[in-house]
Amino acid sequence: MTDSIMSKAATMEIPINSNGDTGTLAEDDSLEQAAKLQWNLDEKDLQQVMVSGPNLNETSIVSGGYGGTAEGIIPTSSIKGSNMHHSSSSSSMTAEEVTRGVAVEKLETMKKWGFNTYKCTKQMISERFGRGSRTVDLELEAQIEVLRDTKKKYESVLRLARALTNHFYNMVQTQHALGDTFADLSQKSPELRDEFGYNAETQKLLCKNGETLLGAINFFVSSINTLVKKTMEDTLMTIKLYENARLEFDAYRSDLEELSLGPRDAVAMARIDAAQQQYQVQKDKYERLRSDVIIKLKFLEENKVKVMHKQLLLFHNAISAYFAGNQQQLEQTLKQFNIKLRPPGADKPSWLEEQ
Repeated sequence: MTDSIMSKAATMEIPINSNGDTGTLAEDDSLEQAAKLQWNLDEKDLQQVMVSGPNLNETSIVSGGYGGTAEGIIPTSSIKGSNMHHSSSSSSMTAEEVTRGVAVEKLETMKKWGFNTYKCTKQMISERFGRGSRTVDLELEAQIEVLRDTKKKYESVLRLARALTNHFYNMVQTQHALGDTFADLSQKSPELRDEFGYNAETQKLLCKNGETLLGAINFFVSSINTLVKKTMEDTLMTIKLYENARLEFDAYRSDLEELSLGPRDAVAMARIDAAQQQYQVQKDKYERLRSDVIIKLKFLEENKVKVMHKQLLLFHNAISAYFAGNQQQLEQTLKQFNIKLRPPGADKPSWLEEQ
């Protein structure tokens, strides 16, 4: 109704008199009423907007200018929802791609491991039954066998030295108890005071010298243990890696030789090229570990001679001084090799408990 009144007012002619004043028309009252009605409607709409406030979820964006058609109106809620859906889709796609990439990588790793294990197992069985050839370094393998035999003998020395330490420790403890008993009897037996007295002093002196000798033997055992369990073991671990590399190298070498004897078409040549690359990689690895083994064997031999020269000299001097009853030489031996005994009454565990 408001639109029809406004359109009627817009098309109406307004006459102007000679002085420029508008003339009085019969329809002026209707125009005034229409204007008041329009103003009342606009005021009500404004109050409703001020009270309720805009709903951001239902706010619309007009694509055209003022007075655009309804087809250009795009609800912002639909835009927000589409953006969130697109973002979540992108995140899920990224997570799926990462998961798929990790799975593919693991699958490739397992595939390579299985293929390599198959080749090495085949090569090992062929060597065991005498059907496959193997790379042999006679000089290096002889040195490796010497090291393994030396390690067994040093382990025997270590075991016997520990047994000697255990037995001698028990003897020292017995001497200590015997000396205390003699001293007690010396106080309670006046007729045998002197005899019990000098026997008690002798046992106490032997006990003191025995503890000094135990310190020297314990140092000897500790040094031999480090040489056998750490230095030699580290070299043997490198040797194990070298032997595994040798087996892999021979496996890929045999594979390359087998392919070289086959046909020479395009597919076969591609396989030969791939086998050649793998062969070169394994060859480099084998030669690198072979060089490491040679260097470690050399350093191990030098270290073994240096350590054993010192430890055997210590063992000899300490044993000789103890059984000769030379207390001064025994103490000097420990000072010579910078061995410090645990003070009596210390809370630390004894050297035997640490073994």
